[in-house]
Amino acid sequence: MSPDPLLLAAIRAVARSGDPDATLSELLEIGLRAAGADRAAAFLWDSEQGGLALAAAKGYEAGAEDGLEAAVGAADHPVQLAAQERIQTTGEAPAGGRVLSAWPIVVGSDGIEEPIGALAFETEAAPEQDVAERIGALSDLVAIVVDRARLVTNAAERIDWAERVANSDMLTGLANARTVSRVMELEIARAARQGSELTIALFDVDDLTAFNDANGRAAGDDVLREVAAVIGESVRYVDTIARWGGDEFIVVAPGEKGNTVAQRIVEAVAGRSMSGDRRATISAGLARFPLDGKSGDDLVRAATSALRAAQASGPGTLAEATHDGGNGTGAGVATGTPGA
Repeated sequence: MSPDPLLLAAIRAVARSGDPDATLSELLEIGLRAAGADRAAAFLWDSEQGGLALAAAKGYEAGAEDGLEAAVGAADHPVQLAAQERIQTTGEAPAGGRVLSAWPIVVGSDGIEEPIGALAFETEAAPEQDVAERIGALSDLVAIVVDRARLVTNAAERIDWAERVANSDMLTGLANARTVSRVMELEIARAARQGSELTIALFDVDDLTAFNDANGRAAGDDVLREVAAVIGESVRYVDTIARWGGDEFIVVAPGEKGNTVAQRIVEAVAGRSMSGDRRATISAGLARFPLDGKSGDDLVRAATSALRAAQASGPGTLAEATHDGGNGTGAGVATGTPGA
């Protein structure tokens, strides 16, 4: 017995195409020939719509496709029944005088069958058994196409998630130290080429350890998230903000306004009433390229020294590094409000 040429064509379409939309369209075209039909449509479950959505159609006049989704939403519609009950269903076509037959599209995983849609064909008469079997096989191929596309999408989402994890701090959603270190080196190289300034501002939430001891780690994490949000609202578009580690944040601020940006951040945090009517302050240490260092490591060391000097002067204080090439101890230059 020779193989069915239409099914062979369908198998080739699935095996050789990387475009699921094009493959689905080709399978519908093959289905039209296999069923002797002049109209065909594929419906797939759309979780956002909460129902069946039209995925592809063949043979319908312009504008006629618009009402297909609404029509199949009826509980007794053959397409709805096929998708829900996982059985071939036949009924009267909407235009009358023709037969509408629908076959379920089902994918299997770990022994569990999941209905994901239905194929529908309009014909002059109910399909014979051999035709019904052909279309049933075709619906299985459609299921493979859809499931493969879904796997590719899931894989892409997993890759995107992995990249976000690699580049982001999971507690605050900001960039992490690894990411901001790369940004810092790029901005230093840019500033060196352009002969411009660059400020590295390091911030520390004042007395967070004592706050954690008194209120618990979860409450401290809430403070960190809220402080991160305030800093994010206070920086410019050109600035880069990251969680540096623990209760420290860092801002890379190109140009000559780094001191202004850092002061605005310190004041914004001190002036914000956080959840639970809590108050928080942050201290800041600033280092400038090229005065305080010519590499990221030098600038971070200088900013850290300035931060320690600021903390020694009291909570909510900002200090700038001494200009000695990155080895300064920092000097307090401004004071803010006391911490909570």
